Amino acid sequence: MEDLLTRLKALSSAEDFLQFFGIPFDQAVVNVSRLHILKRFFQYLRQQSADLPQDNEVALFTAYRQLLIQAYGDFVKSTPAQEKVFKVFQDVGGRQHVSIDNLKASLPQRAVA
Repeated sequence: MEDLLTRLKALSSAEDFLQFFGIPFDQAVVNVSRLHILKRFFQYLRQQSADLPQDNEVALFTAYRQLLIQAYGDFVKSTPAQEKVFKVFQDVGGRQHVSIDNLKASLPQRAVA
């Protein structure tokens, strides 16, 4: 099992992970959602950590593969903004609100002559 984890540590891109697990993918989906796919994959791993096989490398590989398929699939049928993986999308739908009063307060004071 240490061999699988060592090999996973060497992967760095979404394409690397998808290729390692033999998952066919649409490059256009990965281009838009690469970080979201990986973050969702690691979220799924964290959620399932207690249920993942610990003593069988083949079963662990299969479980990881299924979770990556699930994470990739989330972004095939949806968008990063809809999935809200990152905090910026969770906060007020990804929009920040700044009031006029806050803008005025941030302006330098003009000297009155």
